[in-house]
Amino acid sequence: MNKTIEAAAPPVASRRRVLMGGAAVAFVAVAGGGAYYLWSRPGLSQPGQAAPEANTGGDVPIAELMAPGPLGDNVLGSPDAPVTIIEYASMTCPHCAHFHETTYPQLKAKYIDTGKVRFIFREFPLDQLAAAGSMLARCAGKDRYFPLIETLFAQQRDWVVHKPLEPMLAIAKQAGFTQQSFEECLANQEILSGIEAGRDRATTKFGVNSTPTFFINGKIVRGGLSAEELDKQLAPYLKG
Repeated sequence: MNKTIEAAAPPVASRRRVLMGGAAVAFVAVAGGGAYYLWSRPGLSQPGQAAPEANTGGDVPIAELMAPGPLGDNVLGSPDAPVTIIEYASMTCPHCAHFHETTYPQLKAKYIDTGKVRFIFREFPLDQLAAAGSMLARCAGKDRYFPLIETLFAQQRDWVVHKPLEPMLAIAKQAGFTQQSFEECLANQEILSGIEAGRDRATTKFGVNSTPTFFINGKIVRGGLSAEELDKQLAPYLKG
């Protein structure tokens, strides 16, 4: 079930050239009164490429795996739950979207909401557009993070397109963004660098090289899980 995902999307755009640093920048369009720029940064894969494979061996150190990245973790469920699931996902990954549309509702209702599972979602963008989606979720704040993640996955076909800015802005406005806050978010270097750092740590330290990748009480499980497969994975930890 090891599925390496190919993200089919153009690089994300931003309006603020001054914050691009050493990125390659080119004028693209004027939309909604703002000048947007195409940008690409070292370390983010171009569309159609997966993240580089890691050279890791042995077991993943649990203490290190559980340590949050520079932006902190977004968590659902009881801290006393007997099972912790960490998901690494890319917002443009179709298999991730399928998991969140089909299996995640059962995971939440049957396991997270009942105190059996603590769920941690971590960003692993495979391209610039995926990074932009993750940035918007971060900018939305703790209370709106997971609702926006689920909306972006549910409407993935609408915004993972050749011209993503307009549909992304429409979705962001549903989460309380204005055009100004939308543009400011996509230009936020601190958030982008934090997401990149979390992705790079997952690659080099934990062997994550495809999405979705799950860690269930430290055990790595690659690829989307069906509801039945999820039950089988969790059963050994929930006996008695």
